[in-house]
Amino acid sequence: MTPLAERLRPRTLDEYVGQQHLVGPDAPLRRMIESGRVSSFILWGPPGVGKTTLANIIARRLDVPFFTLSATAAGVKEVRETLDRAAKSKFFATQSPLLFIDEIHRFSKSQQDSLLNAVETGVVTLIGATTENPSFEVIRPLLSRMQVYVLQPLGKDDLLALLHRALTEDEYLKDRNIDIKEHEALLRYSGGDARKLLGLLDLVTSSYPDEEQLTVTNDLVTSLLASSPSAAAYDKQGEMHYDIISAFIKSIRGSDPDAALYWLARMIEGGEKPEFIARRLVISAAEDIGLANPNALLLANAAFDAVHKVGWPEGRIPLAEATVYLAGSPKSNSAYMGINRALELVKQTGPQPVPLPLRNAPTQLMAELGYHDGYLYPHDYPGNFVRQDYLPEALRGTKLWQAGDNAAEQKTAKRLEDLWQ
Repeated sequence: MTPLAERLRPRTLDEYVGQQHLVGPDAPLRRMIESGRVSSFILWGPPGVGKTTLANIIARRLDVPFFTLSATAAGVKEVRETLDRAAKSKFFATQSPLLFIDEIHRFSKSQQDSLLNAVETGVVTLIGATTENPSFEVIRPLLSRMQVYVLQPLGKDDLLALLHRALTEDEYLKDRNIDIKEHEALLRYSGGDARKLLGLLDLVTSSYPDEEQLTVTNDLVTSLLASSPSAAAYDKQGEMHYDIISAFIKSIRGSDPDAALYWLARMIEGGEKPEFIARRLVISAAEDIGLANPNALLLANAAFDAVHKVGWPEGRIPLAEATVYLAGSPKSNSAYMGINRALELVKQTGPQPVPLPLRNAPTQLMAELGYHDGYLYPHDYPGNFVRQDYLPEALRGTKLWQAGDNAAEQKTAKRLEDLWQ
């Protein structure tokens, strides 16, 4: 009854599949392991790419005490008890005991703080595994004491090698007559996750245990799976959530409607909240299209409202309309850059006083102090414009908004130049 992925778990680096940039010949992690001196590090990568397996291989190779904790179950007390046991087991070995913490990103700040001294003094060599960006989830003092190694989703060749190994080496499967005629569905549904791939193969073979000849096809695999492949690969709370929305916005900014629609579809299939997508469209309309096409912000807001009114699945239509419109619009970030320059100026120069003519004078005292004196009401002048100073005296002549290279803003810039020359 042991799952296939567990039955096939590699025990040596030579059996390990994938991550050749880390464990291949002369790769940094392999060199460190073969030296017999391992320093603390974090394995960062998506599920099912070999983080736990690699930690187990290292412990077996070094033959030192090996302690494991799961961040979902261990508190500060459990961490301290484990560190005490590790300290007692160290003796005179040159390599410190290994402490493997799965899902280290789930540890609180106080839990991570409790590890600092043990890592710094060599009580343990810490190996952390995380699916989340450690620069966001691991406290800076701990992160500074650890190397970060990035693991990638397994490629097609790696996944096919796993399938071959399963059919030829597994004690149960090697005695069965199984022909994987088509593998595309297995690879697609696995999403580069070895554990998921072997779980799918386990599902297929256990669903037809009495078949003398089992032929695995794409249709057979698809018929056994009820969930969406995209949903299975999309974590709304994880890094992929941020990676895909980033790709979506950058595709719009880069005027590629095809790519933008693809990333939109990935989010929809993954079960992303429509309000989240719509909100980012509104931001993009203001930040990336801006004054080059002010209607973009109106359309993005309309899409936001429409999604609220109609929900899924019809909400995909106004989202797609806004996506294509924004991707096809001329681009300008002049307003975005302008407010950023203004904020930086405020930080640099401090709270400059408001010129007296621009101040309001609701009381007699304020009027006597000169508030509002000298203000020129533009509508009293031809063209509804009159030259006067609006910036604080120390900042007069400062230019914060620069027109973008598009027809709409060039026209505005020309009008302003004519007024102020």
